[in-house]
Amino acid sequence: MKAIVKYAAEPGHMEIREVPEPTAGPGQIKIKVVAAGICGSDLHIYNSDIAIPVRPPVTVGHEFSGVITEIGEGVEGFEVGQRVVSETAYSYCGTCEACREGWYNLCPERKTLGYWYNGIFTNYTVVPAGRVHLIPEGVSDIAAAMTEPLACVCHAVFDLTKISPTDIVLVSGPGPIGLMTMQVVKAHGATVIVSGTNVDTERLALAKELGADYTCNIQEESLEELVATLTKGKGVDVALECSGSHFGTNSALKLLKRRGYFTQIGMGKPEVPFYIEALNYKEPHVSGSLGSRKANWIQALTLLSQGKVKVEPLADVRMPMEEWETAFEKFRNKEGGKFILYPFKED
Repeated sequence: MKAIVKYAAEPGHMEIREVPEPTAGPGQIKIKVVAAGICGSDLHIYNSDIAIPVRPPVTVGHEFSGVITEIGEGVEGFEVGQRVVSETAYSYCGTCEACREGWYNLCPERKTLGYWYNGIFTNYTVVPAGRVHLIPEGVSDIAAAMTEPLACVCHAVFDLTKISPTDIVLVSGPGPIGLMTMQVVKAHGATVIVSGTNVDTERLALAKELGADYTCNIQEESLEELVATLTKGKGVDVALECSGSHFGTNSALKLLKRRGYFTQIGMGKPEVPFYIEALNYKEPHVSGSLGSRKANWIQALTLLSQGKVKVEPLADVRMPMEEWETAFEKFRNKEGGKFILYPFKED
């Protein structure tokens, strides 16, 4: 079968190759890929500038939905033909402090689907049964393929941030992650401001359609004045930074109230200028966010099934895996929102 393979550690060195079709071993499930999402980290793997361990040659990709085609020995509770998604934390040690406390997303031995183990930019993949979740009725294959980024958002919002219905929350950056974040915050009952720039005009309009209370193009309007008006000068209760830009990070910290919650969700350059005075003068609750945990997958699938988060409108570019290079280039140039790849045509 064909697969998009990162075949060497240097930048680039990714191509379509023929690879063996996998079989499900003990404790594993084989899944036929139906829809696959492109993640920003896939570009980082292509560029060889990501901190998460990668083991070439490896089939890339980790966001997907699919159908079970084979069940390995010892696996119970699943049937061939069921629609499923899979967590990306393929393996972790289970004994370190992070694992013992349920935070296996931070395990130093965590190895990830599409990085270390063969991923999903292909037709079939094999994963441990313990990572597999059934897709609820009424959730489309396209929507389910975005469970992984939504689970990451749920981790950032549910696990790392405190949000109340009376809060005013700033979501910085209206990309797919930002638009998912906005909807998860709205599910908490809070008031949400989504900020962006001129290149985000269509995304800001989509944010309004999906439930944002306020949007702000910071190149045409004053975000500071909007926040001051809505909060009576206090500052936002929560800031969720999804753009990965140092400007977004520093702006969000400056607009945050004293002892407010700030969570960095978007990933940008490894080192950026940082408004460190905010840590001293405001005593904020500051956190980064990495990946997700099992509970977050359950939360994500529940939100999708209840219609509280709508992700299909984000998937505005859908292409075959044969055209992955074009898709990567368009993704890199932000010529679309969420990119979905369909599997290779089988002979």
